[in-house]
Amino acid sequence: MRKPRDFDAELKALNDKARQLRERKVHQLGELVIATGADELSIEQLTGLLLAGKESKDPGAKESWRKRGAAFFQRGTDDNAGSHRSDQSSTAQSDGGAQSSAGQSRQN
Repeated sequence: MRKPRDFDAELKALNDKARQLRERKVHQLGELVIATGADELSIEQLTGLLLAGKESKDPGAKESWRKRGAAFFQRGTDDNAGSHRSDQSSTAQSDGGAQSSAGQSRQN
């Protein structure tokens, strides 16, 4: 005879795993904000920037943001994060600011 499954224990384990994944996601998003230098923005500015990026309908802009984000992670953020911040701000001024910065705040 088969042993009956303990559905309550399995459900609890799944809920615990989901909670851990949510906590890890929040932690990683916080690290991303700091790594990009976006922690220097006010919470209202950062929120507006993220909302503008999310609501954007321009696929060209989104692809540009994706490429800048990928380049950011390929360069690394440990030793020369300060130079990335100055590169980003000078590029943001020439690209129109919100568009070029919003992609840096978004990670897949």
